[in-house]
Amino acid sequence: MTIYKSEAGARLLRERYLDALRAWPGPRDEVRVPTPEGETFVVVAGPAEAPPLMLLHGSGSNSAEWAHRIPSLTERFRVHAVDIIGEPGMSARTRPPLDSDRYARWLDAVLDHFDLARTAFLTSSFGGWLALDYATRQPERVAALALRCPIGLGPMKKGFVVKAVLLALLGEKGRRKSVAGVLGEPESSPIVAHQLLVSANYRYRTGPFPVFGDAALGRLTMPVYAVAGAEDAMVDSATTKRRLEAAAGAVVDLVPGTGHYIPGEPDLDFLTHAAANGDFTA
Repeated sequence: MTIYKSEAGARLLRERYLDALRAWPGPRDEVRVPTPEGETFVVVAGPAEAPPLMLLHGSGSNSAEWAHRIPSLTERFRVHAVDIIGEPGMSARTRPPLDSDRYARWLDAVLDHFDLARTAFLTSSFGGWLALDYATRQPERVAALALRCPIGLGPMKKGFVVKAVLLALLGEKGRRKSVAGVLGEPESSPIVAHQLLVSANYRYRTGPFPVFGDAALGRLTMPVYAVAGAEDAMVDSATTKRRLEAAAGAVVDLVPGTGHYIPGEPDLDFLTHAAANGDFTA
């Protein structure tokens, strides 16, 4: 099954993405990386000699998600913003099984292309799941993990699914209310409008995401920081905090009154400190 609901929808989302890339803040390189899962599109920015930082966006998104953060990140890091395969970016439409090692081998190929023996990761939602999967399999290649609303640490909230289905029956108004509730944003937010456009044209992954066991999380030997919304309608943030702190010795902040969308840059100090401590190695 194609990841898009129509080729017209695929073209629309691609044009939106190209517009965002044209508005990218500052110089960048656009690199197409060959991998076992197909070509992968990566936006590279920042000083070549700076510590490397790999960005993995959330589901239904692409590297434009990070554009507003690029000015502050490129002051400190050599950024590699990766379009995840099977998502509405410019990478291959491949979706390997989540319960396999194929995503890890895909990331190996991306790191190898840029000659990165180790790198830190800054991630959002599904990107956090991918980074955790990679770090539990290849901990020696991960210098630090900064996770924003990561999934895979506890079951998704069942009430969220039921409520989303019921709201969808109310048409556009219901869908807008559902998306706003998940993100914890006002219904008038441009972020909500964008996600509605994506969901009208893109097929999200279905089915549960594998949950990492304590033994796997115990392999996270690198510094780990996570931030999550205390009012996340989709993810049990309290379980995220408890499990990451207990199994990985992570520092986890829960932001009161916040949903699945985290504003600001609460992870920047963590990444800067990790780089200053020599945890990063290019």
